[in-house]
Amino acid sequence: MTTTTVPAFLEARRSIRAFTNEPVDLGALDAIVEAACIAPAPHHSRPWRFAVVTTAGAKDALATAMGARWRADLEGDGVQPERVGELVAASYTKVTGAPALVLACLTWSGLDRYPDAARQQAEWGMALLSLGAAVENAMLAAADRGLASCWVAAPIFCPDEARAGLALPEEWRPQALVLVGHPDPAYAGRPRPPVPLADLRVQR
Repeated sequence: MTTTTVPAFLEARRSIRAFTNEPVDLGALDAIVEAACIAPAPHHSRPWRFAVVTTAGAKDALATAMGARWRADLEGDGVQPERVGELVAASYTKVTGAPALVLACLTWSGLDRYPDAARQQAEWGMALLSLGAAVENAMLAAADRGLASCWVAAPIFCPDEARAGLALPEEWRPQALVLVGHPDPAYAGRPRPPVPLADLRVQR
């Protein structure tokens, strides 16, 4: 079997949550969003919207709104109150401790509408796939600028709360949160395990 090598620019992207206190330049954040917006999307559309969050008040509002929903979900799952408090507090610290946040949202802008639920769901699924590509582009652009980033999936579980926390337009549906900052010099990434191609793909 031929051994393949992952390109260096892809290897450079790591999920890093350890940041310095140095703020992220707004121009860099704009460049990250611009990179996200050249991702492939259905029908040559741009169904994505991005909220760039850098102020302490906005971070607090977003983290608090999402945390309240997670707390209710955890309590509904029967998780012990002490553990619920620990998990919600850790999530709040993670979100508010990042120098910058990029909240990735979806809209129906440019997407097709169908009279049946199956095709409508598939259309939204295509948009979700494109948002994943957009978020990957954003993180690669961050790495290219020497910035660290980490994809947080929480908003997809509480889109209404995330939208309300930042007072975003009703048609914006939050799906993913990217933490962005200058990496802590003490951070050392773990070696990535080899990709077991034989287990993950077939050849026909």
